[in-house]
Amino acid sequence: MTDAPEAPEPITPAVVEGAREAQGDNPWKLRDFRLLWAGRVAAVLAIQIQSSALLWQVYEIARRDHPVAEASLYLGLVGLAQFIPLLALTLPAGEMADRRDRKLTVAASIAVEALCAIAFLAMAIHGSPPLWGLLTVACLFGACRAFLAPASQAFLPMVVGRAGLPRAIAAQSIAFQTGAIAGPALGGVIVGVNVPLAYAVALGLFLTGLAAFLLIRTSGRPERVGIGPGRWAAVKEGLKYVWTTKVVLGAISLDLIVVLFAGVALLTPIFARDILHVGPEGFGLLRAAFGVGAFSMALYLARFPIVRHGGNWMFAAVALFGVCTIVFGLSKVAWISAAALLIGGAADMVSVNIRQTLIQLSTPDHMRGRVSSVSMLFIGASNELGEAYSGLVVRLLGPIGAAVFGGAGALAATGIWAKLFPGLRKADRLS
Repeated sequence: MTDAPEAPEPITPAVVEGAREAQGDNPWKLRDFRLLWAGRVAAVLAIQIQSSALLWQVYEIARRDHPVAEASLYLGLVGLAQFIPLLALTLPAGEMADRRDRKLTVAASIAVEALCAIAFLAMAIHGSPPLWGLLTVACLFGACRAFLAPASQAFLPMVVGRAGLPRAIAAQSIAFQTGAIAGPALGGVIVGVNVPLAYAVALGLFLTGLAAFLLIRTSGRPERVGIGPGRWAAVKEGLKYVWTTKVVLGAISLDLIVVLFAGVALLTPIFARDILHVGPEGFGLLRAAFGVGAFSMALYLARFPIVRHGGNWMFAAVALFGVCTIVFGLSKVAWISAAALLIGGAADMVSVNIRQTLIQLSTPDHMRGRVSSVSMLFIGASNELGEAYSGLVVRLLGPIGAAVFGGAGALAATGIWAKLFPGLRKADRLS
């Protein structure tokens, strides 16, 4: 009789900690981090391809019965349908990430996103789906994102440990920028061939991301630290922690203010068409420049992370971002405008990397889900409010005035936040 095979050694906390110590500050040596990274790339690509297909399909359907001005309003409904559940569920989702297994929450969220892709695919094959049907599935998709983001952000430190966080966050930014840059372009090409094919490709990528997360061995169960008597009490505890921990509050609120003032995404089509006169090709160049700058800096930080004088580097990066926004607003030469956006994207990536590292290092594990949800809520609000704010300021000051005013606002915020949050300015070691 042959001996029964030995059972595999369980992945205990001691085993995980030993692996972290062995890899030092290089997360790429960890199998689980490589799976996490690959899953994120697949998920971001899927989201971008699916979004491209959805926007195209909604506009095509709306255009059949409405003129251009009215049909374009339906595109805003797609974003609104996803943002409302995101706004309503993000804080409860953060509380759940501190109670439930974070890895399973991420996997479940991606699984439901895959079901959304199946629903979009079925409606696209039907040929003439109702707009309400597309918007309903978009709403469900937004709800999934509300649960996915806090759980995935809180799960990252559990995989790489504290020493590997700066490089891991930079690597995660590479994953996001890869999807954000390649996804829309790939989605546009596939949509040009066939809309149902785009949804089918997105479905395949969601399933790939799901498989990667399910193969991760690290436990996603958070520390069992006493949480309030009820879920709302736990949410309030998370909000109180953010409010009283000035490094975290300063980092999150600075992101809100800078994106609100100096976000120039809404201005790029105006500058391309009416100021720089470079047409759709130049518009594509301007849109890509910021992402390329951010992607390049993320590659650098993944290899050479900032480990000292984090606060000073962060404020310097925000100030440089403000200067680049002013240069973009004043430039009448396309390559100077593109260069300003390129450098601005790189500066923004430095700021984002340091802010996220400081937030993660300043937050105990049992609070990471709730703190991540507050951060995500601020980021989502800043993006939505930023577009509305930019539209209003353009009406009041014109596009050039709006860009210059926004860049000056970012510079002013740098000085004010450095004064209001001296602990954030003096933050040193990012390890």
